Amino acid sequence: MAYPSIIDDAKRIIVQFISSKIHRETVVREEILINVTPQETRVATVKNGMVQELYIERARSRGITGNIYIGVVVRVLPGMQAAFVDIGLERTAFLHARDLLPRDDSENHYQQSDPVTSISSLLAEGQRVRVQVVKDPLGSKGARLTGQISIPARNIVYLPESRYVGISQRIQGQERRAALLEVLNSQIAESGVKGGFILRTAGENATHEELRSEMRILDRVWENVTHRQKKLKPPALVHQDLPLATRIVRDLDWENIERVRIDSRETTEHILDFVTDLIPEALDRIEHYPGERPIFDLYSVEDEIQKALQRKVPLESGGYLIIDQTEAMTTIDINTGSFVGRRNLEETIFKTNLEATSALARQLRLRNIGGIVIVDFIDMALSEHSDQVMRTLKREIERDNSRTQVNDMTSLGLVEITRKRTRESLEQQLTESCPSCNGRGIQKSPETTCYEIFREILRSAREFDTAQLLVVASQVVIDMLLEEESTGIADLEDFIQREIKLQVNPEFHQEKYDVVLM
Repeated sequence: MAYPSIIDDAKRIIVQFISSKIHRETVVREEILINVTPQETRVATVKNGMVQELYIERARSRGITGNIYIGVVVRVLPGMQAAFVDIGLERTAFLHARDLLPRDDSENHYQQSDPVTSISSLLAEGQRVRVQVVKDPLGSKGARLTGQISIPARNIVYLPESRYVGISQRIQGQERRAALLEVLNSQIAESGVKGGFILRTAGENATHEELRSEMRILDRVWENVTHRQKKLKPPALVHQDLPLATRIVRDLDWENIERVRIDSRETTEHILDFVTDLIPEALDRIEHYPGERPIFDLYSVEDEIQKALQRKVPLESGGYLIIDQTEAMTTIDINTGSFVGRRNLEETIFKTNLEATSALARQLRLRNIGGIVIVDFIDMALSEHSDQVMRTLKREIERDNSRTQVNDMTSLGLVEITRKRTRESLEQQLTESCPSCNGRGIQKSPETTCYEIFREILRSAREFDTAQLLVVASQVVIDMLLEEESTGIADLEDFIQREIKLQVNPEFHQEKYDVVLM
């Protein structure tokens, strides 16, 4: 008779444990770490002790997204409905016809409402044009431009050359959106500022005074832009966006931020001055970190950066991801690795795929992987397992601040993800192609190089009449020629009736060699 009460007590304890765990997870907030040196500024977002996102801005190659330029049209391409514009950078920037037409939605892009409008009727070569950068130069591609200017503040985005008024799509609920739209329109009327506005997610609870104040500040910024534009000769920079640290602080969702720690006193003071007027509620959460130990070492961010440059991402279960970035797309392959599970193969595969969803979503943010991403999940026999993996993946992806779309899983277990790309990935920022393998990630084996040398010796012996031939190659190749391939060298000397000498050049990589006539 005592068993039911024992079971009830056990159930109650389990429910309390789960509830407390959920509560702890929901109240966990993010920490922002800002590391500043004269050469670069780095910002890391840390949640649950794990690095979620990383931003890097170097003094010599500062990002230009958000900058406004006066440019010159250097080429119009009617077939592509686009133009190349010189804005003073190394490569000309790209401007599409649809990005010259009026904005009609609240996503930071534009719709081509008139499909017959030709780029030739909008722009001509040599024409002076005011543009804004919406995407940094990536690889061999120049910057992406728009003709529709937008200037962001904490709570709103100002569209000085548009009449569009809208609400961020992250704010849910029709009634709530309608009420906020009414407030926004009323404050626009009271401020007397001409142009369009978008209420950002951070501005959902902004006061009327805060909205009007930002509108007037942005109006003065725009006046400065138009004034500077008249005095500058194109191509020229007219308006530069805020530096990385200030920009991050401006755009934070402060309801989920526990604190911002900055290891530079000067930057801390600048940030405090910035938030005093715009975000006063954040003042007590900004602090200077004076410790002797580097702040990124303290939170193991440096280790995470090194891991984020590797192909293999281990999972706690023993499985792993393999991430390969190419110019066209990024592929993510999921493997069970050493994870064998406890029940059966299907359960092992399901748990590996499920664990991989949160890991790959985090890696997309941490590595800032953009464009097309193809995820190869391990094939699952049960449709309910596939459905649960997809639901979990979409929930994890929703945490991403970049616009990301997840398509349904194919019969082959492939999932296509598209993620908006506005800046270089972590790999592009911190690495360069290997000069030996030209970015292939592989090189010819010493054996292959030896056989290429044999063929080159035969070609040279037939073409030129010389007494000797000198082979210059790397240490590992010469060693193989002297040892495993020594018989081949001897047979080749007998065949061509000439002496072959070998010489090591320590500067040669494994694939490089020379056959010198002597």
